[in-house]
Amino acid sequence: MDASDLRIALFSGNYNMTVDGANKALNRLVGYLLRQGAAVRVYSPTVDDPDFAPTGDLVSVPSMAIPGRGEYRIPLSFSSRVREDISKFAPNILHISSPDRVSRQAAAWARRRRIPVACSVHTRFETYFRYYNLSFLEPLCVAWLRRLYRRCDALIAPSESFAQVLREQRMNYDIGIWTRGVEREIFHPGRRDADWRRELDIDDDTPVIGFLGRLVMEKGLDVFADTIDALRRRGVPHEVVVIGEGPAGDWFESRLPRARFVGFQGGEALARALASCDMLFNPSVTETFGNVTLEAMACGLPVVAARATGSASIVKHGQTGYLVSPGAISLFADELERYCRDPQIRAAHGAAAVQESTAYQWDAINQSVADTYIRLIRQKQRVG
Repeated sequence: MDASDLRIALFSGNYNMTVDGANKALNRLVGYLLRQGAAVRVYSPTVDDPDFAPTGDLVSVPSMAIPGRGEYRIPLSFSSRVREDISKFAPNILHISSPDRVSRQAAAWARRRRIPVACSVHTRFETYFRYYNLSFLEPLCVAWLRRLYRRCDALIAPSESFAQVLREQRMNYDIGIWTRGVEREIFHPGRRDADWRRELDIDDDTPVIGFLGRLVMEKGLDVFADTIDALRRRGVPHEVVVIGEGPAGDWFESRLPRARFVGFQGGEALARALASCDMLFNPSVTETFGNVTLEAMACGLPVVAARATGSASIVKHGQTGYLVSPGAISLFADELERYCRDPQIRAAHGAAAVQESTAYQWDAINQSVADTYIRLIRQKQRVG
C-alpha cells in the first residue's frame, strides 16, 4: 500500500474561512496528498467570502457563527447529506482536526465501519479558559478532550513537546509527529527592507521587536504588553511592530500606543515585515507548534518565547533564542533587553535560527502523515 491507495475524509472546524497556522498546514497537507495520487474529501463549515480558496474538494457542513467571534463557526450536525456524501466517497481513513460535535459524530461513524480514525491536535484548547477568567473549566475541558482522543486510533501532534503533554494527560498512547515546514523561497533574511522600516519612521539602528499572530487574548497579548511596559521603564531603546489583526486589536492598540500596527500580511509581504524586524517575541502558551516562530527564524530573527509546547521544540535556548517561563514578565524583559543592547549576539542567534529552520522541509513532513495513515489502515486490517 502507498499514498495513491489512500482515500481520506478530512473533517475540519475551519478549513479556509480564516488564515491561521492550522488551516495553512491542512491545506498544504491535502495538496501534497493529491499530488501523490491520494483521494481526499474535506468536510468543514463554509462561508460566502473565505479568506482563501480551499485545496481539494470541500463539502459544507451545517454550522453557526460563534457568538462574539464571528470569524469562526461551530459545526453543528453530521447531517444526512454529509453522511450520504461520505458513504459514497468510501474513505479508508478518517482524519479529524478539531474536537467539535461533528468530528465526534464522524469518528463514531467510522468506528462502526472499522475505518481507522486519526486526529491531528492543533492547539491547546484547554488553556484558552485562562484568558477569559474561566480557568476553573480547564479540568473539565481536559476530560472532554480525553473522551474523544482515547477513542481515536492515533493522535498526530505538531511537536514532540506537545506529544509529551498529551501522553502526560493520558489522551492517547499512539502519538505521531506532524511538524511544520517553512517556504524558504519566501521566508529568508534577504526580505529585510530598510525603506519599509523608514516608512514606519523606524531608523536603521533601532532594534525592532516583532509580534506576529491573530490579535486574540489567548496569544498572550497581556504578557506582551506588560513586558513592553517593563522595557520602557528600563529605558531600553526599541520599537514594536505588530503584524496581524483580530477581535482584540483595539485593546492591543490601546495598550501599545507607540507600536506600529501593520495589519494582516501574507506571503512576500509577511516575509518582508518579519525580516525587517530584529527579533520576535512570542509569549503564547496555546500553540502546539508555532508556525510564526519558524517563519521568523527563517527570516533571520532570534526568538524570545514562552517555554511551552511548540516553541520549546523549535527554539534552542541560548543559540537561536531564549525560552522563558510562561508569564514571567521581568524575565521576558531581560532577554529582550539583551537582544536590544547587544547587536552581535542578536546577529549570531539570528544566523543560527536561519540554519535551524532548514531542517523543516514540507514534503518530508507531510509524507510522515501519509505514512501514519497507511500504518493505521494496515493495523486495522490485521486485527479485523
